[in-house]
Amino acid sequence: MNSRTTIRLALPSQGRMEEETKNFLHECGFTVKRLAPRQYVARIPQIPYLEVWLQRSADMVRKVRDGDVDLAIVGLNTVAEFCGETDNLVTIHEDLGYCRCRLGVAVPESWTDINTMADIARLAAERSPDQPLRIVSKYERLATPFLEKHHIQPYRLLYEDGALEASPQMGTADFIIDLVETGVTLRENRLKEIADGKMLDSQAVFIGHRPSLIKRPEVLAAAHEMLERFEAHLRAKGNFSVVANMRGTSPEEVAKKVFSQPDLGGLQGPTISSVYLREASETNWYAISIVVRQDHLYRVIEQLRQIGGSGVLVLPIMYIFDEEPPRWQKLLAELASQR
Repeated sequence: MNSRTTIRLALPSQGRMEEETKNFLHECGFTVKRLAPRQYVARIPQIPYLEVWLQRSADMVRKVRDGDVDLAIVGLNTVAEFCGETDNLVTIHEDLGYCRCRLGVAVPESWTDINTMADIARLAAERSPDQPLRIVSKYERLATPFLEKHHIQPYRLLYEDGALEASPQMGTADFIIDLVETGVTLRENRLKEIADGKMLDSQAVFIGHRPSLIKRPEVLAAAHEMLERFEAHLRAKGNFSVVANMRGTSPEEVAKKVFSQPDLGGLQGPTISSVYLREASETNWYAISIVVRQDHLYRVIEQLRQIGGSGVLVLPIMYIFDEEPPRWQKLLAELASQR
């Protein structure tokens, strides 16, 4: 890390995480372009000074932890499993809004009397040491303390890298600990979630190598630019800009009409400006502009009509840049405490 001058960003190289990360970055104005179809090196033209590496999720966490990579986007579940005991890894944004899932325990549906972790502990206690409960999972570091916390003994934790849901039906495991998104795959494989078996809620996160962020200003600047774009996009998501024309004797009168309706406030308030018409006698028109959440959109249009609004335009919003994001201030404070 000390001799490297490039800034490295790691992105997922496979599966749902790869696709959704590319989509998210595209929505934030970043395009990921592979240098060649079979290469694992890519670039983001909008940030030309970044060296982009496409990696497996577990490898990304290890490489950020060890300083081989400066920044990465990865699932929180992978960070929790592979971050290790070091404090070299720092979370820059803890929820990028996609790849939401949960890590939990799922048992066969045929276990009708097994619905809690206490039930599993009772079942395990009935086993002899040479016939422990067999549990298949990719998450040994997270699963082991969870099982011990719930007094599951005896058990044997098996690692499998594939479709874990098939293991109980195949007879290679008694139950599984795995990621669940909707639960459909579990149900199709005749499995059910345990009520108190959830270990972690996971989603995509933006992480960095703490020493790089502290010692290399260029890495901190890259993190800042990406965080600003992420925050502006996430803040804008689900919002629209609504513009309408309205008669009034003054901007103050129009503002009073707008504030008479419960959903017309906007971010800080409406923007009101004069509308200049060809006919000089028509001088009492104003344009109002407000930001509206998608779930309030039709109600807002109805309220605009009630106060005389017409010619309503609805436009999507790509970004809402505000003051420095609180997450940026939090990151700076955390890094300063480690200097």
